[in-house]
Amino acid sequence: MICSTKEDVMKIVKERDVSFIQLWFTDVLGYLKSFAITPGELDEALDEGMGFDGSSIEGFARIEESDMIAKPDPTTLEFLPWRDEEKPVVRMFCDILEPDGTHYKGDPRYAFKRLLQKAKDQGYTFYLGPELEFFYFTDNKNPIPLDEGSYFDTTPLDTAGQLRRESIFALQKIGIDIEYSHHEVAPGQHEIDMRYDEGLRMADKTMTLKIIVKEIARRNGVYATFMPKPIFGINGSGMHTHQSLFKSDQNAFYNSKDKYHLSDIGKSYVAGLLKHASYDKDSYV
Repeated sequence: MICSTKEDVMKIVKERDVSFIQLWFTDVLGYLKSFAITPGELDEALDEGMGFDGSSIEGFARIEESDMIAKPDPTTLEFLPWRDEEKPVVRMFCDILEPDGTHYKGDPRYAFKRLLQKAKDQGYTFYLGPELEFFYFTDNKNPIPLDEGSYFDTTPLDTAGQLRRESIFALQKIGIDIEYSHHEVAPGQHEIDMRYDEGLRMADKTMTLKIIVKEIARRNGVYATFMPKPIFGINGSGMHTHQSLFKSDQNAFYNSKDKYHLSDIGKSYVAGLLKHASYDKDSYV
C-alpha cells in the first residue's frame, strides 16, 4: 500500500508528475469498469467522488435513477506497470455511492466489505488465496491456443512462459506476491497463483491480475481470456480459492486434536458453503 490518506495521494501525484488517474470499479457480473480523470480533478474526486450514469452499468440502476458517484479509495492507489514511467498513470478502486452520499447496496465491493465487517465484528479476519486459470489465444477472433502444452509442460511445448514471466514482473512491481505459475492441462491454458492476503485486498489484486495478464498479452500481439469454457471438449478454466479465518494470529479452522484437524468453526464453515452451493450429481456449480 503506497497511500493511506487523501494527502498521501495528492503528494505522490504531484511529485511523480502523474498524467492520469484511472478510477476502477466492477459491475454486478464482475467486469472491470474504468474512467480516467486528470490531476486537476483529483481533489474533488477524493472529497466528493465523480458522477457517472449508473443506468449504463450492468445491474446498477434504472434510467430514472441513473445518477451515481464513484469515490476512490486512497489506499488502493498503484502505478499501472505497463505504462511509461515518464508522466505515469495510476489507478484507484472506487466505492459506488448514491447521490446522497450513502453506499450503493448493489456495489459488489461494498457488498464484500459488509460481509468482511460481519466477520470482523466476531473477531475474525478473512483471507483468500486464488489460483487463476486463463487461456492465451493467437487473437480475439478465433479460439486458437497459442501452444500445444499440457499440465506443467515447459519449452518447447509451453511457448507462453515469457508472457507469464512479464506478467509476474508487472504484478511484483506493484507489490502483488506470486507463489506459482505454470502451464495448465489444456493447450494454451495457464495459471498464476497469488500469495494469500486479506479478503478485500485480494479481491482488488485479483481484478488487477486479470487486467495485467490481458494487457501484457495484448502488447505481445496475443489474446488472454479468463472465460470459464472458451473451447468445447477441452478443460475449462477455474479459480480454486483457498479460504481461511484467523483470530489474531491463530487459524480458526485448525484443531490438532480432531481426526481431520478441523475445528468446529472450520466444519461449520464448510457446511455453510455446501448449504449455499447448488449442485447436481456430477459437479458443484
